Amino acid sequence: MPEEKWKTAITEIKPNRIVLRGYPIADLMGRISFAQAVYLALKGELPTPEVGRLVDAILVSSIDHGASPPSALAARTVASTGADLNAAVAAGVLAINRFHGGAIEEGQRLLLEIARRAVTEADEPKAIREVLEGLKAQGKRASGFGHRLHTSDPRTARLFALAAELGLAGRFVRIARGMEKALAEAAGGKSLPINVDGAIAALLCELGIPPEIGNAFFIISRVPGLVAHVHEEKTRMKPMRKIDPEDFEYDGPPERKLP
Repeated sequence: MPEEKWKTAITEIKPNRIVLRGYPIADLMGRISFAQAVYLALKGELPTPEVGRLVDAILVSSIDHGASPPSALAARTVASTGADLNAAVAAGVLAINRFHGGAIEEGQRLLLEIARRAVTEADEPKAIREVLEGLKAQGKRASGFGHRLHTSDPRTARLFALAAELGLAGRFVRIARGMEKALAEAAGGKSLPINVDGAIAALLCELGIPPEIGNAFFIISRVPGLVAHVHEEKTRMKPMRKIDPEDFEYDGPPERKLP
């Protein structure tokens, strides 16, 4: 007897037909956003309009963060050798790890652990203290808090404001805010604000996205920025240059408003 075929529930391919999670691609094109399609591919169902807007904002939030992050430097360095676009972008993606863009998964796991320990909202402060004390005892930092540049990450403020506007800011946003407060108290009032990774972690928990794919949202978001850096490196810079992570200046358009 022939062996039973292995299964996939993502995309069905037939002659002249492509079906993603049950929806013909041709029907989706021009009718849903890329962010909604990402959600559909990962979750298996189309998002509500509110969830679609929030996922879109999450993807926009991390599209680029300048030329100095490790992913941009890695992509530019490889591009400087004459490597093809795919190799240079892949180098940038491979630089996304625990300490750069990889805090989303760990942040989600922290939030989920606190939620697991706290039966009610009143239990959350105690659960937060226990988890943070456990991290301190292990010599670990809380993923998703603090930033090397921003003392108040503008992306966090916008994401949380939009989530509240859309009715999607719930328990996990509250826990994240509680962690921010507890960390400041433990540091004698010194702020350790929620960064964009921590904000995304909280919102993905609100949306029921499993932590195992949390970092994918940063990767998906950052790829266009990496492409832009690779193309700029190839078209504006000399090959095989020594790239200083600090000795550069912005010469693009001045700050402008949306029309």
